[in-house]
Formats: sequence, structure tokens, C-alpha cells
Amino acid sequence: MTLPQILVDLMKLLFDMAVPVAICTMVLAGMALRQEGGVNFETGGRFQRWALWSVIMLTLPQFLSWFAAQGISMPPQGGNISSAWVNSVETSFTGFVSNVVVVRLIPVLAAFCILKAALDAAEGHSPLGSIIGGIFLLSVSGTVQLMQSWNSGSTFATTDMLTSAWNFLAGTILPEAAGLAVAGAIFNYARHRPFMPLVASGLAFLSVSGIWKLIQAMVG
Repeated sequence: MTLPQILVDLMKLLFDMAVPVAICTMVLAGMALRQEGGVNFETGGRFQRWALWSVIMLTLPQFLSWFAAQGISMPPQGGNISSAWVNSVETSFTGFVSNVVVVRLIPVLAAFCILKAALDAAEGHSPLGSIIGGIFLLSVSGTVQLMQSWNSGSTFATTDMLTSAWNFLAGTILPEAAGLAVAGAIFNYARHRPFMPLVASGLAFLSVSGIWKLIQAMVG
């Protein structure tokens, strides 16, 4: 049975809106990261869930192609939207995300995180969590572009992107975090404050990949 053209246009609209939706979910992930502590996040918490939704949105065609490979009928992908009304909805939403969310809303949210960092410091708490939340929000656009470059185009693109995210975290982010931990340890040592936890954290950050491979070898 042939689908009505309006349904076909709506399905194409969903595919075309995948990247702007992924940007929105990454913004929500940044806000959830700050609420969960900034320097840490809950296992299975909202930060992980929103980040996972971003990955799914960015690999939606490949994600659905896996079901199509199993013989399940999937909606058509690609092509132009014939309905002028549906096409205007796509243009309006894409413009809203580009011109309002990315250009105006994200900087304001990041600025509030920096304000929260100043308030945290004034109360004697660590401002690092709010600073990290602000940095994450300001890097949403670049993060989404980086994640798009990880799209393998295969039917397993979703899990491939998650694997690439893990490799980037272990190979790029954690060594930088280890350097910051060592710098903090030196600063604390100069102020005669506890520094060994920061030293241990730096060593742990540098050892994550090795520990993971060791666990895989033990299980295997």
C-alpha cells in the first residue's frame, strides 16, 4: 500500500531535523552535566541519556537501515519535501536552532554557569563543576560536528560512534584531565594542603585505557 504523500513528507522531515535535534539534546546534556556535579556524572543519569539520544539522532539513517537489513519495512529516506507547509516547518525549526539556540541561548546558559562558578567560590565550594558545564555548553556545536565525523555510515554506526566517543575520551580528554590534576596537586602542595588525591586521580586518568584492556584480557 502506498503511503500518503503527507506521511512521506513528515518522515523526511524527521530525518532532516535529526542534526538540529541532536544539537538540542547536547544542550540538555550539558545542563544535566552541571546538575549532576560538572566534574562527574551519574551512571545511567540524564547526561548519559541525552548524550545517547544525540548519538542516535546523528546516526538515525544508519540506525534504521539495520532494521531494513533484517527485512523490516522502513520509511523512505532522502529526497525533497513536496509539501510547502512541511518544508516551511523544517526551515523554521532549523533556523531556530541555528540562530536562537546556538547563537544566543547557549552563550547565555554558559554565562549563567560561570556566574554559578563565582557564587560557588564565594561560598567556599569548588567552582570547577560550573566551569566545566559552561565549557561543555560552549562547545556543543563543535562537539556535534566532531561526532558527525565519527559516523562510519555502516549499519552499526550508532555503536561505532559510541566507541569513537570512548576512544576520544580515553585518548584526548583524560590525559588533559591528568595534567590538570597534577597541576592542582602542585598548587595544593605549595599551599600545604592535601595533594595525594589529585596525584592518584592523575595516575588513574592515565591508566583508564590500560585498565580497560586488562579487564578485557581477563574476561577473554
